[in-house]
Amino acid sequence: MRKVIMLGLATFLSAADLSQVIESPDATAILKKDALPAAKAYVMPEGCVSNDPKAIARGSYIFHNLNGKDAKENPPEGLTRLLPNGKEKQMGNCVACHNIEGAKGYGNIGPDLTNYKELYMDSGVRNPQFMYQKIADPRLDNPKSAMTVNLANGLMNEREVCDLVSYITAVKK
Repeated sequence: MRKVIMLGLATFLSAADLSQVIESPDATAILKKDALPAAKAYVMPEGCVSNDPKAIARGSYIFHNLNGKDAKENPPEGLTRLLPNGKEKQMGNCVACHNIEGAKGYGNIGPDLTNYKELYMDSGVRNPQFMYQKIADPRLDNPKSAMTVNLANGLMNEREVCDLVSYITAVKK
């Protein structure tokens, strides 16, 4: 009996025109809306990198958290969980791919940022503008980068990128 039902169903499906009941949306508009703009060079604002403990605290929070509502702690002064439209802000969640001093549950996709200041900044191999650009839009020197494009897509604002640079380049205790 089962074979008869399956055979009948297969016959029906092969003869039926299901084009009217299967949704096939045109995704062109969605893809255009979601497409990133071309890679762009960003200039780090004057006074971007700071030793201010509040800026470093904001950078640390952004680095170690993803969802505002799911973050384990409240954001530090000067940082909010909400976007202007009232939706929850996605934080940087850099720790998903990078290690840094004190990281918990870090990833190993991106470079290890432990002792970044000592290894790269103090040695002159990198400068704050390089790091700012990498966070703002890493595609400029690596078009196939898997890192998020933070300024071009509005994920972060300039101050948040500056706070991240301040945190990464700060001396950790």
